[in-house]
Amino acid sequence: MLTEDGYPGFTYDAIAAQAHTSRAVLYRHWPQRDDLLRATLAKYWQPLEVPDTGNLREDAIEFLRGAADKRAGMITMISVQLASYYRDTRTSPADLRNLLRPPDRQSPFATIISRAVERGELADIPRPQRVVDLPFDLLRHDMLMHTGPIPDDSIVEIVDQVWLPLLHNLD
Repeated sequence: MLTEDGYPGFTYDAIAAQAHTSRAVLYRHWPQRDDLLRATLAKYWQPLEVPDTGNLREDAIEFLRGAADKRAGMITMISVQLASYYRDTRTSPADLRNLLRPPDRQSPFATIISRAVERGELADIPRPQRVVDLPFDLLRHDMLMHTGPIPDDSIVEIVDQVWLPLLHNLD
């Protein structure tokens, strides 16, 4: 419903009709529409597995491939179809992401970098979070700009031509 009608079509009446239940039942569980939206998104927003191939480059590429495969539709929907939700609730996609991401979990690329440091592939130095998460940020940008499958050569380019040189420049 969200992907087809966006937040304006995500009403108690429409959801009750699709779920073959009543509005009262929905209100009992989710008194506010944004409660229902967050519960719906949480059901479909499962953490992505962070690969551990034993190699920084391969971990990054495999993670981005998995993210492109499993998150493209959700990221586009969250960014495009929920514009009126953000306006109505005075929130942003980052606020919604923070609600969906477990609070005690570091970003996938922080995990990838930590493993690379443990293996001796990278120096154990502080890195800006923006640099750490850059591969996913660039992938998300491609997802929003192309609204379709992300070519594998784009994923490899993000890692090989942008991220790894930047990481090694910091070392």
